[in-house]
Amino acid sequence: MLIAGQTDMQRMDRYTMEQLGLPGVVLMENAGAKVVEELLAASASKQPKVIVLAGGGNNGGDGFVVARRLCDLGVKTLLCLLVAPERISGDAKVHLDVYIKRELPIFYFCEQKREELYNYLERADIIVDALLGTGINGPVREPFRQVISMINEQAGKKLILSADIPSGLNSDSGKAEGIAVQASKTVSFVFPKRGFFLQDGPSYIGEWKAVDISVPPSAAAALGLSLPQLITEQLAKEAVPARPPHGHKGTFGHVLVAGGSRQYVGAPIFSAKSALHSGAGLVTMAVPESIYPLITAQHPEVLFLPLTEKEGRFSEQAVSELAPSLHKFDSVAVGPGMSRFAGGDKWMKGLLDSLHGQPVVMDADALYLIKDELEMLHQYEGEVILTPHPGEMAALLKKTVQEVEEDRLTISRDFAKEHQIYVLLKGHRSVVATPSGEVYVNPHGNSSLGKGGSGDVLTGMIASFLAQGAQPVAALIAASYLHARAGEERAAFLSHYGVMPFDIIAGVCHLLQEMEK
Repeated sequence: MLIAGQTDMQRMDRYTMEQLGLPGVVLMENAGAKVVEELLAASASKQPKVIVLAGGGNNGGDGFVVARRLCDLGVKTLLCLLVAPERISGDAKVHLDVYIKRELPIFYFCEQKREELYNYLERADIIVDALLGTGINGPVREPFRQVISMINEQAGKKLILSADIPSGLNSDSGKAEGIAVQASKTVSFVFPKRGFFLQDGPSYIGEWKAVDISVPPSAAAALGLSLPQLITEQLAKEAVPARPPHGHKGTFGHVLVAGGSRQYVGAPIFSAKSALHSGAGLVTMAVPESIYPLITAQHPEVLFLPLTEKEGRFSEQAVSELAPSLHKFDSVAVGPGMSRFAGGDKWMKGLLDSLHGQPVVMDADALYLIKDELEMLHQYEGEVILTPHPGEMAALLKKTVQEVEEDRLTISRDFAKEHQIYVLLKGHRSVVATPSGEVYVNPHGNSSLGKGGSGDVLTGMIASFLAQGAQPVAALIAASYLHARAGEERAAFLSHYGVMPFDIIAGVCHLLQEMEK
């Protein structure tokens, strides 16, 4: 499923009307019909009382259709209009005129009727938001601001359903423009909107569903639009590397995890364990020699390469000690718990120069060590995958975290294209970007993943799928989806507070088991 922005949808709508000949008034009718369908499916009551709040644009036109169709079905419905009827034009006016000619229930809001509207909202079982739609840019103005505030007073008490997008939420940036409707459910037309997955978006859209209104998804290709793609369960399932029934440990690849330090013993363990539990045939941990005795007996399933150290982390000579063994590995994960140290950029360059073109996953401290020497990424003959969280991405770009978070999709895409690498920008709604400019958005995950060690688990999974033969984009899609869904699944049993890295690994195993059926 693709993800669209405001301009993308405007172009697709125009294409459908002008090139395919389907009038806008029909698209509006279809949109309203789909909202009604989803409203009735979500209603807890067989005879709900509904209030539809409509503005003056096309989103308001959708609301007029919703109100009329509900009335025709015998649902007790009131249309609340926030603008003067004479200000409404185009397709929306056609539908409003029909509504008025049929003498269906309508309430014209003004400041003097604020208390009356409040009472209607209190008595309603379902509130339909068709106020502003996708066209908003800049702060929400009155009277919409106060009405949205009144709607949000009902949040959690009843179903609040937004048509296309919660009013006040920017469809491109996901920023709440001063205030936005706190929807229980959003019925999005054609595609989900970019803003659903950026900044404030996930906190306002509630449950969402994209519905068909006769704008063909193929219009995006016809117009040459390069749209981000949503990571779905089916896409992730297809991305998990196949497991031949007669395979052996050599078939399923050998992962090297290079990391750890006296201060961070656990990080490489989480990566190694997750690599094994997600299917790698063999995993070797290259760790500083002082922490080797602490972990070897506890993890007999892992192979070890203890390397010389300095002050509890890898010494400068550790790369040359590692070099003779590097040909054995099918993928390399470097960085978890490795610690930061002077000369670390040279250490990283030495590692890349000693490898044999295997795919390399860089995470955590490895990202810090390369941030001022990004040209080494261009020089490596193999494929490079970076997995930064927003703070690490900000350091790589020499930007602020806020700048990164304001447009995660564009920043990830541009960075991946510039350096010809793969990027997984972690965070709430992770983003995958490829060297060719493809972008994927993971709609899953929750706060249970916000804990030390969670990212190390993800790193190990990516390296594991790479070692098993997956292409980088497939490895990133599969790993990010399974990791996020495992967090959701484990949180349902252990709470959002109590999920630990090994719990995530257990959740991944369960999800892989379900995919095998």
